[in-house]
Amino acid sequence: MTRLIIFDLDGTLLYTLEDLADSCNHILLKHQLPTHPLDNFRYFVGNGIKKLVERALPEDKRTEPFLEEFFQEMVAYYDLHKADKTVPYPGIVETLEKLQGAGIMLAVASNKVNKAMAPLMEQYFPSIHFTTFLGQREGIPIKPHPQIVFDIMQAANVTAEETLYVGDTAVDMKTAHNAGVRAVGVLWGFRDRQELESENAEFIIESAKDLLELCGSEQSKSQAKLI
Repeated sequence: MTRLIIFDLDGTLLYTLEDLADSCNHILLKHQLPTHPLDNFRYFVGNGIKKLVERALPEDKRTEPFLEEFFQEMVAYYDLHKADKTVPYPGIVETLEKLQGAGIMLAVASNKVNKAMAPLMEQYFPSIHFTTFLGQREGIPIKPHPQIVFDIMQAANVTAEETLYVGDTAVDMKTAHNAGVRAVGVLWGFRDRQELESENAEFIIESAKDLLELCGSEQSKSQAKLI
């Protein structure tokens, strides 16, 4: 039985692409560098902001000093604009509420910088009690390294067999497999079915409500229960 579901954040729970793209393009313009169309950012994201910056910069600008300068500028700008256009995906809040009502623990594992996590969770998911939510932390390897999943499972006191990991990219599927948990790929995020299948997702779902069925949950007027 599933006792814990760990979610990726960007592209899985929250549509954050435009705020990330706008922030990156703003700093590119500041440095008089070429900007990118929104769709390009679907493939820039997934490995943290520092990797996004590297992918967005021209090759001759990818020196370590400039990468770090650009990274710091983008993080500062994004921190001010991270909620301009960001919204939960359709049905996500309701699905989380039903899973929570069914007694399933919920958590978030993200490559977003850790300090950005709490404000986003409080703003967009005030009705949800997450067992924990973790982002990129100093000295801890980012996904697809499984450490973040191990830390969350330890906090929840569950086994890998009792855990589902839900995400939208190859990085997420690799993270799940590296941690020995079942991987659920979602099709409403930043990547397509082919990418998820290529990384051997155990399940691929098209809408948030499909996760309820996958977990054997159903909603009645008075309560949600596992079946």
